[in-house]
Amino acid sequence: MKAETNFDTDYRPAEDEPFMNDRQLEYFRDKLTNWKNAILADSKGTIEGMQEGTRNIPDVADRASEETDRALELRTRDRQRKVVSKIDAALRRIEDGSYGYCEATGEPISLKRLDARPIATLSLEAQERHERREKVHRDD
Repeated sequence: MKAETNFDTDYRPAEDEPFMNDRQLEYFRDKLTNWKNAILADSKGTIEGMQEGTRNIPDVADRASEETDRALELRTRDRQRKVVSKIDAALRRIEDGSYGYCEATGEPISLKRLDARPIATLSLEAQERHERREKVHRDD
């Protein structure tokens, strides 16, 4: 599937530009939309494949193997469904003007982090603090 973009495909957000200017917002909007479309297209193919792939397999080991493969595929789809939900939330943040800012501190999230993980809601430092707290509470 060819990615559609509304801007120069060579553009990369840079630290020397105003943070979350129109061009950066368009870049991240397109990145998120393309990612979502790719996941949805992949999911559609999986559903069609599972519907076509339903068959009676007489060998118990082969049937168990196929059921394990299906269960793994369904778990993968569930994770992707959750990612689509996070992509939708990021697109809403672009629209309301809060995209790119840390939910914990209100400070800008680095462009490098957003480019790598465009659904990020915390700066790297806030994410690390969150994970340390989570680890401490998990060890109780």
